[in-house]
Amino acid sequence: MKHEDLHVVIAGGGSGYTPGIIQAVLHNSDRFPVTKFTLYDIDPVRNEDMNVIIKYMLKHDGYDNIELVATLDPKEAFTGADFVFSQIRVGGMEMREKDEKIPLKYGLVGQETCGVGGFSYGLRSIKGLLGVVGYVQEYAPDAWILNYTNPETLIAEAIRRQYPNAHMINACDMTISIEETMARNFGYDRKNWICQYYGLNHFGWYTEIYDKKLERDVMPELIKKLQDAPMKIASFNKGDQSWQDAWNMLSEIVRMFPDYLPNNYLEYYFFPDLVVESTDPNYTRANMVMDGRLKRTKEMAEKIRHHADGEILDFDFGEHGEYIVDMACSILNDLYDRFMLILPNHGAIPNLRDDAAVEVPAYVGRLGAEPISMRHDIPDFHKGLMEAQNAAEKLLVDGYFEGSYQKVLQAFTLNQTVPSADKAKKVLDDLIVANKDYWPELK
Repeated sequence: MKHEDLHVVIAGGGSGYTPGIIQAVLHNSDRFPVTKFTLYDIDPVRNEDMNVIIKYMLKHDGYDNIELVATLDPKEAFTGADFVFSQIRVGGMEMREKDEKIPLKYGLVGQETCGVGGFSYGLRSIKGLLGVVGYVQEYAPDAWILNYTNPETLIAEAIRRQYPNAHMINACDMTISIEETMARNFGYDRKNWICQYYGLNHFGWYTEIYDKKLERDVMPELIKKLQDAPMKIASFNKGDQSWQDAWNMLSEIVRMFPDYLPNNYLEYYFFPDLVVESTDPNYTRANMVMDGRLKRTKEMAEKIRHHADGEILDFDFGEHGEYIVDMACSILNDLYDRFMLILPNHGAIPNLRDDAAVEVPAYVGRLGAEPISMRHDIPDFHKGLMEAQNAAEKLLVDGYFEGSYQKVLQAFTLNQTVPSADKAKKVLDDLIVANKDYWPELK
């Protein structure tokens, strides 16, 4: 593995999160010496907008010596890559909007990674990421793929089946976002925390949050603080009121189930009726993102093109970019730092099926990720929830590879946000029409 003159490809380069990742790489140039960035996307307009922004960033921060390429050509993008950071969104915000609004039409949760909307996105993402991994295997087989693309457990399962030897790590920054928001709200430093956590992606629980500076488990006091009052939105989510709703619901969950600290996404499985009641079916989170982050990104690119005065760059992504770059540094320098990752269970959670794609702490080094064993069984309440969710996810991936309508219908019916097979079938049939250009043909 090279240790200098690194070539980093960002798959989904047109994403509004790309500047945060670039910033994180630049901040770690002493231990992650990049000399070339490639932005790869299938959307020429968004990729060129981001090319304008990143070129401005590099010049503004004094990194003119770093080569920047923006391309739609996979051969040009991936040839010679050392690391690939994947954050693709197959179908863009337009399809996310359908993932959210079509289920709501039937009184079901409409969300991009949870419920049947998440399954809709998952079937698109599997196809898209299998394509990216295939390109990497062809043009840069020794490159490490660090994946942020959602829904993570579905993707991890699909990649494991088709490309079992790919150098790939699946990571979600949601646990980091939860931790950083709690730390900022309640006066802690997240960098002092060692967290014990288990679950599936967007479907898990903290069992301990040990603070190295305070020398104690702070999770009981965090639960008490959350029971007393919800967190406020952190700066990296400013302007997005839906996050305040999420933190309000997190407090509701810990009041009802106070033994563990949950991932906030569990609200969609515990309270699907309340979520639907409080959601505007005509203006969902996809619309908020389009009117917020995407609009601001477009405006920044236009200001740069027109040589506007003043401070143009306006980014705060919390730990999103730092997290994926820290992983890359841990691989490159064999640091064995600790991260929350999505991996095959292989006994990490002793009383859960061995081939489940679970989210647990793991150490990362030159050879990849090594999960940390729980060393004890998990409670039946969590186990039952996870087993049903995992079975639904596996059926969905089966349905993708087999082109099986029946398997996908079973997955939709088993999804814990769906109260009846009748609704599962109706929403599936609508989503098949909406995704005709993205999903495999189901028979």
